[in-house]
Amino acid sequence: MKNRTDVRLRPVAGRDLEHLERFDRDASLSEPYEWRGFGNTRAHPERWEKDGYLTGYGSTEPNDESLLVVELGGETFAGIVSFRSVDRTGARSCLEIGILLLPEHRAQGIGATAQRLLADYLFTHTIANRLEALTEADNVAEQRALELAGFTREGVLRGRGFARGAWRDAVVYGRVRSDAAPNN
Repeated sequence: MKNRTDVRLRPVAGRDLEHLERFDRDASLSEPYEWRGFGNTRAHPERWEKDGYLTGYGSTEPNDESLLVVELGGETFAGIVSFRSVDRTGARSCLEIGILLLPEHRAQGIGATAQRLLADYLFTHTIANRLEALTEADNVAEQRALELAGFTREGVLRGRGFARGAWRDAVVYGRVRSDAAPNN
């Protein structure tokens, strides 16, 4: 699949808060893999006012996840990508990334392109040496998107997350600064 040229990342704007709130109250937008129950929709305006969803790089505060909007053609909200520090050494060299796309924007190469753009951004603007992503073991589409974005499958974490009434295995993917950039 070729890299899409109509995908870009940008900071969260006030007009995006309604989309973030929808992710927290409408399971159909994030099923089957990302729905974890209803979220606090009032937290979005507060968080956006606080820091625009961009924390200081490498913050280790709980829930200090930074968000960027995945946008198509300069105008259409397609979803979000996220990153947060998961480094246990204090060196701030490892960030975990994530993605959540609206259902109508899945299976079109948008996720692979957005995650490649996020990796490029983080390697350019942070000192992170390692990026990692976790996805449920049966989420084959996301695994393929990560591979297209230059990530390598590194292993399975058994019983890693609880979702939909059961403990689920997760697959961990990694990309380090010295990895060759994907040519897709």
